[in-house]
Amino acid sequence: MTPLDKTLKRSLSIDGADYVLTLTPESLKLTRKGKRLGIELKWTDITSGEAALAMALQASVGQFDPGTKKAPPKLPGKRGRGR
Repeated sequence: MTPLDKTLKRSLSIDGADYVLTLTPESLKLTRKGKRLGIELKWTDITSGEAALAMALQASVGQFDPGTKKAPPKLPGKRGRGR
């Protein structure tokens, strides 16, 4: 068996969207192609059972949102004054 001693990147397509899977000796990371942020799981979290908790936390903060951009919320009481 070949040891994983350096970074290994592979591209893949999931439901028509292109992704990059990066494997390192410390973790695996799945990102949308052309993006930097994605889902990263440490091998120790996977083997200890903490992976489900890490995935739930990342999903709750929307770290791996599939490309939808929301407009920033408008602040109450801030109206344009044409003076």
